[in-house]
Amino acid sequence: MEAINEVHVSEPGLVVVDVAAADDETAFAFQTELAARWATTGVERTARDAGQPGVRLRCYLDLRQPINAAGQASAPH
Repeated sequence: MEAINEVHVSEPGLVVVDVAAADDETAFAFQTELAARWATTGVERTARDAGQPGVRLRCYLDLRQPINAAGQASAPH
């Protein structure tokens, strides 16, 4: 995976999540669970590293913006 861009971790509460999983379905299921709880970037595809098992994906979370039960970002505190 590429280097982490400084802007993605420039403030407290911003997180870069690198996921390694056995298959696309597992990786996307995990990303979906994260997205159900926090504001996160969408991920459209996984990456495969030649000669390595499984798949990888990267997403970016903003822990400062939790998602409420309706799937909307909650108001800042």
